[in-house]
Amino acid sequence: MREVPPVEDLGEGLWSIPVPVPHNPIGFTYVYTLSAPGGPVLIDTGWDHDDSWDALVSGLKQAGHGVDEVQGAVLTHFHPDHSGLTGRLREASDAWVAMHPADIEVLRRLEERTPDERGASVLEQMTRAGFPEQDLEAFRAAPNVFPSPALPDRALGDGERLDVPGLDLRPLWTPGHTPGHLCLHLAERDLLFTGDHVLPRITPHVGQFPLDSADGDPLGDFIASQARVGRMPEADRLLCLPSHETRFWGLTARAAEIVDHHEERLDFMARLLEQGPTTLWELTSRLEWRRPWADMRLLARHMAASETAAHLRLLEERGLAARSGPDDLPRWASVAQAQHPE
Repeated sequence: MREVPPVEDLGEGLWSIPVPVPHNPIGFTYVYTLSAPGGPVLIDTGWDHDDSWDALVSGLKQAGHGVDEVQGAVLTHFHPDHSGLTGRLREASDAWVAMHPADIEVLRRLEERTPDERGASVLEQMTRAGFPEQDLEAFRAAPNVFPSPALPDRALGDGERLDVPGLDLRPLWTPGHTPGHLCLHLAERDLLFTGDHVLPRITPHVGQFPLDSADGDPLGDFIASQARVGRMPEADRLLCLPSHETRFWGLTARAAEIVDHHEERLDFMARLLEQGPTTLWELTSRLEWRRPWADMRLLARHMAASETAAHLRLLEERGLAARSGPDDLPRWASVAQAQHPE
């Protein structure tokens, strides 16, 4: 578990408030608060837990604000460590909540399904990926499905200035980590809130489920989004404020490093596919992860498989991988292997 850093005054009404994510290796998510006429505006809200709420309220107090003074929150994306406290925030302050329309649509679809239905969907994904029966049984015994946060009430599109007087905060749509991920540019202060799109040391998770070829290309979107932020004219003078880890400069170089990491991974996977057809689970278990595959928790294995699926989707797009086998247990191989199996 990462140590939670202190609340920090970043000057001119901007504060960083680390909100813990209890019992999770993420450790914490930075919530940023910006002073504005009519009350502070938050960037993200944090995880839905009593300890997280207490940290947010306490951090706002250190910044000179009561939680009831918050006028609104802009969410970088829908993941629960960023959006989980939106419901409590609304109850305490009547704050508006803004998010990109693509992520609002994801939350709408999640809201239409019961936790049991969502758990059944995850189990189906794992089955089609080829997870062994012991993993499937472990999930059936303790299905791990994150709760869906409250729906935002404002849609915020690419480049659309936030409707708050005195605050020139503009979103950059950076899909990949989620369909509607936003970075937020505060131009007058040369600041970019990067959410989970660009992190200083780790590469953000980019996953894909279900395993349907028509279901978008999140890694392709992510790589294009990295190139977009790296090409910003002011990129290398921007101070980047991510949701995790530490603040950093050097956006162009860091975005390029993240792209290079994924390109190396794609090359390695393409070579593995030359060895013959493989299920998603088999391929994922052969890749290098931060922890040895045998030591990974079931949730981590599921996330790893979804990341491998995103890479396979892009390899399909590039004509370097082909799918075969039954729909309930597909396999992938290089195009040459698929056309001329031994």
